[in-house]
Amino acid sequence: MSIRRVNHGRYHSYVDDVTGEKIPGVTTIVGGGIPKDALVGWAANTTADYALDNWDRLAQLAPSARLKELKGARYAEKDAAARRGTQVHKLAQRLVAGEEVPVPAGLEGHVQSYVRFLDEFDVEPVLVEAVIVSHEHRYCGTLDLVADLLDIDDPAGGRVRWLLDVKTTRSGVYGETALQLAGYRYADAYLDDDGDEQDMPAVDRCGAVWVRPDGYDLVPVEVGPAQHRQLLYAQQTARWVDSSRDLIGEPIVPPTTSTYRLVKE
Repeated sequence: MSIRRVNHGRYHSYVDDVTGEKIPGVTTIVGGGIPKDALVGWAANTTADYALDNWDRLAQLAPSARLKELKGARYAEKDAAARRGTQVHKLAQRLVAGEEVPVPAGLEGHVQSYVRFLDEFDVEPVLVEAVIVSHEHRYCGTLDLVADLLDIDDPAGGRVRWLLDVKTTRSGVYGETALQLAGYRYADAYLDDDGDEQDMPAVDRCGAVWVRPDGYDLVPVEVGPAQHRQLLYAQQTARWVDSSRDLIGEPIVPPTTSTYRLVKE
């Protein structure tokens, strides 16, 4: 497998340049193979909140227009959160490299929080936004950060190597982050700046940096062989979901035409 990441605006995919096959990413596997029951309630609450906040204006619209706007409310919220997350990730990539960056309006708090994290843990980057690949299990991904951080248990200033995912969601860090990080930790290799494969560096701990406008949390996450195995189960489920319609054939045409008639007496 010779992997290439292909960017599509805010999104990206991975392609095997040898076969042309599209290789699934870790986040795609988790998204397709793990139920997201909380999203059902989130969608309902977001739509209800939008209706209440815009009640008078919506009342002036035709019913069909009102319905269309309410249907789209949750997607507008989701897209805004995704754009915010993408911007914060791009800024974080540059900040951890020591660059000075212009801060877009509305993201000042997120940037200040991330800079505090970099300062307070004296972060030394090892890998930033690196593409990873698993040849054995045929998946790819892009990790956020592998870095050496100050060890809070060592007053002498020792360091611990962390594999970290940067999260900007309002509700915190979800359990599925463990599967995402497991995909990165147990990958076969990462791609260097020349696109060549290098062995994945061993890490001591895994976690997430939850970046918010009002601060940040460094949240440890349990990531071991069991979580990697569960990711592979999710991969199988995601494959089934993606191809399940192919299991259903066309309706069978009867070999004869029925002459049955219902007669009322």
